[in-house]
Amino acid sequence: MKECFNNTSNTFYILAFSTSNAGGLVLFTGVLLMYLMTVTGNLLITTLICLVPRLHTPMYFFLCNLSIVDVIYVSSILPKLLSVTLTKAKAMSFSGCIAQTSFLVLSVVCDMLVLTAMSYDRYVAVCKPLQYHLIMNTRVCTIVAISIWLIAIINSVKYGIITSVLSFCSPQNLDHFYCDLKTLYTVTTSDTSSREILIIVDDIFLAFIPFSLVLISYVYIISSIMKISSSAGRVKAFSSCTSHITTVILFYGPAIIHYADSEAGLSKEGDKVMSLIYMALVPMLNPVVYTLRNKEVLGAIKKLQPATNKLMYNIFV
Repeated sequence: MKECFNNTSNTFYILAFSTSNAGGLVLFTGVLLMYLMTVTGNLLITTLICLVPRLHTPMYFFLCNLSIVDVIYVSSILPKLLSVTLTKAKAMSFSGCIAQTSFLVLSVVCDMLVLTAMSYDRYVAVCKPLQYHLIMNTRVCTIVAISIWLIAIINSVKYGIITSVLSFCSPQNLDHFYCDLKTLYTVTTSDTSSREILIIVDDIFLAFIPFSLVLISYVYIISSIMKISSSAGRVKAFSSCTSHITTVILFYGPAIIHYADSEAGLSKEGDKVMSLIYMALVPMLNPVVYTLRNKEVLGAIKKLQPATNKLMYNIFV
């Protein structure tokens, strides 16, 4: 018999994916590799940007923020999925579920706003190059970054609070691999209509408007590039934006597809697979994009390599 509470004595059971033992092992191995590659790649990018003076520019400053957010993002979701897949320990406390939801909201909001800031940086670099250092100065970048983190933190705390007062019947199964807000709203005994309206409002202001600003920025960027007379100049201008364009496509592309499939009635397992691709694969690819497609980052890696080899030699020899 289920008893209904609205306090931290609740326990949720994360059902994750329905797989055989062999399928679970494959899933565990794949997710573990993606998690380790994501954390390693993003920490490498962050370390490079901090240590190499030539990367102390607005674009790499925001990239550093993006890398930190992506580490928080995957670390709030994937370790629990790995635990559920390997040990079948599906239980999660109510407070753990709220914390996971809060960190997820923080990461998603940060990602969208940082990508928007990076698109504005590229707009100024291409469309107003003579004013770039005046507009994108250290003070402006710092204020923008602090504002992004404050907005994200306020939203994460807000959703943590409004979710913590919901009533649930314990024990409660969550048919997902993490504490998804929409899944929580389907199993709560509380009225969630006002909370669902709040999600729609936040989607408009924190997802649709930032995405629109990114698109508008690139309309101006492409328009300015097309006005450049020399083909070499056009290639150079466009190449400075390719990494960011790729990251934007990787972030928003799966999100839009996921949303469209959800509205079209995608199966629960299909929804979970799309969520996993979005949450594990995309953050893993961001460091790859900025490493393989960026000569400055590759140059920074080569520059640090002799110093790293010397340090390792001093430690182990």
